[in-house]
Amino acid sequence: MNADKQVRLAWTGSGLVFDGGPVDGPQIIVDGDSATGPSPMELVLLAVAACMAIDVRVILRKGRVHFDSLDVEAAGARRADPPQHYEGLRLVFRVTGVAPENRPKVERAIELSREKYCSVMFSLRQDIPIEIVVEGG
Repeated sequence: MNADKQVRLAWTGSGLVFDGGPVDGPQIIVDGDSATGPSPMELVLLAVAACMAIDVRVILRKGRVHFDSLDVEAAGARRADPPQHYEGLRLVFRVTGVAPENRPKVERAIELSREKYCSVMFSLRQDIPIEIVVEGG
């Protein structure tokens, strides 16, 4: 395999706590107990939210759509038995300061991210139902 991205993860010597990140790049704490950092499954949610938010930001900038704020809340329902993968996701996009006439452009940017651009989304199982809500004005 010819890798485009590479990360490293190292156990800190404490509990389920690891340091990791891009090789020669910024590091984060990953904690299986969510005490000192996000857990791997929380990072999956964060990665989907961040990927889509970045896509939306880029698309709206290209479309010259002004907004004051953009935040995303992601929630996941996990399977009870191993493997405890996500069986469904819900993402709430809160976008404020958008002119009413540009509201459809915000919704289209989110749709484009979900259907075409978000590489994290396409790295997940394709049979996971994903609900997306847009809030704000």
